[in-house]
Amino acid sequence: MLDQSIRSAILVLRQQRHSIRAIARAVGVSRDTVNRVLAVGSPAVPEFLRPEKAEAHQEEILALLPACKGNLIRVHEKLLDRGAVLSYQALTGFCRRHGIGFEPPKPAGQYHFEPGEEMQHDTSPHRVRINDKVLLLQDASLVLCHSRMLFHQYYPTFNRFWAKVFLTEALEFFGGACGRCMIDNTHVVVQQGTGANMIAVPEMVAFGERFGFQFRAHRVGDANRSARVERPFDHIENNFLAGREFRDFADLNQQARAWCEKVNATRKRSLQASPRELFLQERVHLKPLPIWVPTVYQLHHRIADVEGFVSVGSNRYSVPYTLIGRRLEIRETKDRIEVFDAHREVATHTKVMEALHQRVMSPEHRPPRGQGRSRRATMPEEEELLLTEPALGEYVAAFRTRHPGRTLRMLRRLMAMVRDYPRAPLLAAIQTAQEYGLFDLDRLDRMVLRHIAKDYFVLGNALGDPGHDPEEDTHEREA
Repeated sequence: MLDQSIRSAILVLRQQRHSIRAIARAVGVSRDTVNRVLAVGSPAVPEFLRPEKAEAHQEEILALLPACKGNLIRVHEKLLDRGAVLSYQALTGFCRRHGIGFEPPKPAGQYHFEPGEEMQHDTSPHRVRINDKVLLLQDASLVLCHSRMLFHQYYPTFNRFWAKVFLTEALEFFGGACGRCMIDNTHVVVQQGTGANMIAVPEMVAFGERFGFQFRAHRVGDANRSARVERPFDHIENNFLAGREFRDFADLNQQARAWCEKVNATRKRSLQASPRELFLQERVHLKPLPIWVPTVYQLHHRIADVEGFVSVGSNRYSVPYTLIGRRLEIRETKDRIEVFDAHREVATHTKVMEALHQRVMSPEHRPPRGQGRSRRATMPEEEELLLTEPALGEYVAAFRTRHPGRTLRMLRRLMAMVRDYPRAPLLAAIQTAQEYGLFDLDRLDRMVLRHIAKDYFVLGNALGDPGHDPEEDTHEREA
C-alpha cells in the first residue's frame, strides 16, 4: 500500500501534465496503481478494514469483563464455553484497539532538578551469591537527581534500622544531603497516607531533621517520578552482580562502593558529562553534615542466660560469666554487637550476618581453666559465722570435709544457734559432738537444750515467784 507522500507526488506530477507512463517510472509503481490514485483524487491513505472475529461477541465481552474482574483470560475461557471460536490473541487485540479494559498510554514528561534540590531513595530485591550460597538481599540506593550521583548497598532485610544505617552511609558518601528525599510510599517511612498526603513516622522525621532534609512520597503508580533511582537497578543487577561472587557482606558492600565510584566517574551521553563532574557544582548546594554523626544502633534488653550468652536475631553472643542473670543493654549496629551493663561497655562482638543460630564466644568471658571458683573457697556465711564465734572453726572444717554438699545449710543453722543460745552451753555441746564425730544438727540442737534446761528453763517456784503458793500444788495433788 502506497504511503501518503507517494500519493501526493502522483497527483502533483499529473497536475504538471506528465504522462501516466512517466509518473509510474518516476515513483516506481505500476501504471494501474497510478490510475487508481488519480481516480481517487486524494492523497489520503484509505483505511484497511478487516473483519474481526471478536466483533460478533462485543456485547458478551463487555458483560463478562466486570464479572471476571478485568481478567481477559477468564473472559476468553467463558467465551469458549459458550461456543465462540477465537484465539486469546484475537480477543486481546480487539479489546486493545477498542479501548476495552485498556487505558491509552499517557505521554511521559521530564523533570528538571536544581542542584541540591532532591535526592531519590528506593530498594529492590536481588539474588546475590555469597560464599557459594545464593541469598535474596535488599539493594538500597540513593541518587542525587541533578548530578545523577549513585550510592547503593546490600542488607539482609530492610526496616527502619537498616534505612537509617543506609541513609547515614550514603549522606557521608556524598558529604551532604539534598533538601528533599523522594520515596515510593514505603511503610518504612510512611505512617499514613500516600503521595502529597503522606505523613512520615516521627522516628524518620527526626532522622531527616538531623541531616536537614524532609521525606516526600510520589503519587501511587507514578513510576516516572522516581525514575532517577529506579533506572539504575537494572544496571546494578546486570552489570555489578553479573559474574561476581563475594566472601561476606563486608566484601559485597565494599565492592559495591568501589563500583559506585567507577560508575559515577563514567561519562554519560545524555548528560554530556560524568556524574562526578556535575557533582562538583551540586556539592556546594547540599545541606552540610552535622559536626557529629552518631552511630545508628538498634536497642535491645536481654538477661544473660545460665550459659553466659545473650540472644540477638537468633544468634547468641557471650558476656562475662560474672554477669549471668543480670539485665543487660544490647546495642546492635551495622556490623557490631555491643553489650552494656548500665553505662559501662562489657562486651563487643562482630555481628553474624550470613548464618543463623550461631554461638559467638570470646575466651576472656570465661574463667581461666583451673582457676574457676574453688569449692573450698570461704563462703560469706562462713566468714560471718567465724567472725562472730571463732571457736567453731574446727567443727565447720570437719563438717565441710564429711558433708561438702550440705555446708551452706549447716552454716546458716549454726549461725541461728549462735544468735539464739547462750555461748557456754553451745560451745560445750559442739565440743562433745566434735569428740564423738556427731554432725547431725538436729541432735546437736537437742544436746544444747539439755545443757541449758536446768539453768534457763525452770518452773516459777524455783525462780522465787511471789505469786505462786506451794500449798496449792499439794491441794491439787490431794484432789
